[in-house]
Amino acid sequence: MRAGDNADSLDQATKDFVAARPQLFGIAYRVIGSATEAEDIVQEAWVRWQGTDRAGIQEPAAFLATVTTRLAINFTQSARARRESYVGPWLPEPVNTSLDPQLGAERAEAVDLAVLFLLEKLNPVERAAYVLREAFEYTYRRIADIVETSEANARQLVSRARKRLTAERREPVGSAEHRRFLEVFLAAAQNGDLSVLEEILTEDVVSYADGGGVRGASKIPVFGLPHVSRYLAAFAPRFWPQAEVRWVEANGRPAVLVSADGNAVALLSLDVSARGIERIMWVMNPAKLAPYVASLER
Repeated sequence: MRAGDNADSLDQATKDFVAARPQLFGIAYRVIGSATEAEDIVQEAWVRWQGTDRAGIQEPAAFLATVTTRLAINFTQSARARRESYVGPWLPEPVNTSLDPQLGAERAEAVDLAVLFLLEKLNPVERAAYVLREAFEYTYRRIADIVETSEANARQLVSRARKRLTAERREPVGSAEHRRFLEVFLAAAQNGDLSVLEEILTEDVVSYADGGGVRGASKIPVFGLPHVSRYLAAFAPRFWPQAEVRWVEANGRPAVLVSADGNAVALLSLDVSARGIERIMWVMNPAKLAPYVASLER
């Protein structure tokens, strides 16, 4: 092979990778739940793509998606032990979806923070199969090839994942209603208004604060309407007076970025059904907030 041929080959490989990259990131992020770690997976896929004999590969995007998915599955399997020792509740790392609502997918499914949080309860292969089917509309045959199983088993993997999510999450409200609930919640939380909180929170509401052991966040989830409403009311005078709030979009939903002295301290996100607020999610870990805040400035 002449030097020019090799340069042309690498140039085409780069074009193929750049074209596939949004989908590769979308797959890795949904499977892992971390934008930072998903970027590492995509970078590893690029390294492998450079070192691959590409002459016989007819569909670069399909090949790259397979490599990325398998890398993400392997990473998630090894990350489970680390997350089990995580200090306090673990929440997915938020992403700014204002520029790419689908986050590289054919559909926006499995990008909502609440969905990603529940997907963490699945095993990595179930999670990957669900993501490929629901967000990227892959056929069961392709899913089977990627996760190295039979087509029938691929169907079972997706079916089990759907049932698990359906059992643990009620149908969410639309974006306008979601924002209305968030506006009412924010005002009630800031004022410590117990009566309003008791109206909008469900009986079995849960509040999760992911501080990663760095911030003074609750290290255990707070369960149930009486406990959560009193917790928020008690929290109000200490947290909100010095806080600045900014309305943002995170994972396809309205959210609120809370700052103090010019530094982001929390991203507030809700999971809302027709019953009311089901989950309150406070992402307070600086390592998860920093990439999100940086993305808002780009």
